[in-house]
Amino acid sequence: MTQNKPLNIGIVCGEHSGDRLGAGIIQEIKKNSNVNLFGVGGPMLEELGVESKFDFSELQIMGLIDPLVNLRKLRKLRSDLIEFFIEKEIDFFIGIDSPDFNMGIHKALKKKYNNKNIQIVSPSVWVWRQNRIKSIQAFIDLTVCLFDFEDIYYKKVKHNSIHLGHPFSEIKKIERQKVFNKYNLDHNNKFISILPGSRKSEIKYMLPIYLDFITDHSYQNHEYVYLIPAVDSNNLLENINNLIPNANLPILVKENAIQDFLSISEFSITTSGTATLESAVLGCPPIICYKTNFFNFSIISRMLKIKNIGLPNILLKKDYYPELLQSDCNLSSIKQAVKNIPKLVEESNENAELLKNILRGEGFSNTAEKIISL
Repeated sequence: MTQNKPLNIGIVCGEHSGDRLGAGIIQEIKKNSNVNLFGVGGPMLEELGVESKFDFSELQIMGLIDPLVNLRKLRKLRSDLIEFFIEKEIDFFIGIDSPDFNMGIHKALKKKYNNKNIQIVSPSVWVWRQNRIKSIQAFIDLTVCLFDFEDIYYKKVKHNSIHLGHPFSEIKKIERQKVFNKYNLDHNNKFISILPGSRKSEIKYMLPIYLDFITDHSYQNHEYVYLIPAVDSNNLLENINNLIPNANLPILVKENAIQDFLSISEFSITTSGTATLESAVLGCPPIICYKTNFFNFSIISRMLKIKNIGLPNILLKKDYYPELLQSDCNLSSIKQAVKNIPKLVEESNENAELLKNILRGEGFSNTAEKIISL
């Protein structure tokens, strides 16, 4: 590939965590290449030049039932993107997470076109639906793994992969006083972070449970403030007000505040996902929660190949942080888990360092170099 010809890169990202990963890699590619970017991204990728064909929140659909309900819409979005990428004569397609949506693009492009396909964030073949490895081998030229055990798995089955590592390996607590000054917080207060998730469907199922806990806990613990970092603070505040109007609870909701809030909190109550790992790495023990509709859970639970769903527990290879799933995800169970938090707090810094070591990989620069060399 000639160096003076700009690289045309198609990219699809449907999550804020994926937006950060994609931006890190694109920044490195741009250091040595002229790049044109096409597709769908979040705010960080858009800042780097992606003109999104549609808002990336359209892809934030979780579970098994919701994607089926939205199947026609998702197929139309994907079909439009495939035609768009072929029209733009892309050299690379980079799919970030959203494995089912992106696999359809990988397949179509491999059959119709001659670009290279890269998947950032491995489909969870080690958790469930292990038959997907055949499609990965057939249609993806490089899988970029966040975790070392994923890379080891792909090496065993002779699939081209690289261990990027996870950005959380370098994350550090924000100085406590800086957080207090930034949000005008009172030193006499104590803090608990509440992370309901970023998807609308997550907030729908999880927020009412968390608000039950806040209402109950604040009644007897007047010194606590409940910190909720939000992707869209106005929408989240509207949800809170609809669920508990005029409650006047000690809740602070701020956008882009997750690292700040976790840095000063005793513990967090967090919806299963990347945020549980961020909480643990920042030394803020997470109570890991997950609830969805009955049909989603009944199907997913039968297909799971591993015991834990919480990323910190999976990486530490032990049942350390409490996991409250489905019927166990309720006020009573959360209150019981809170009673065991003091022990977790004692070991939180040690576990944070263990996790950071596990999360270190090749980094953005080496990963970008491997992509360009395909």
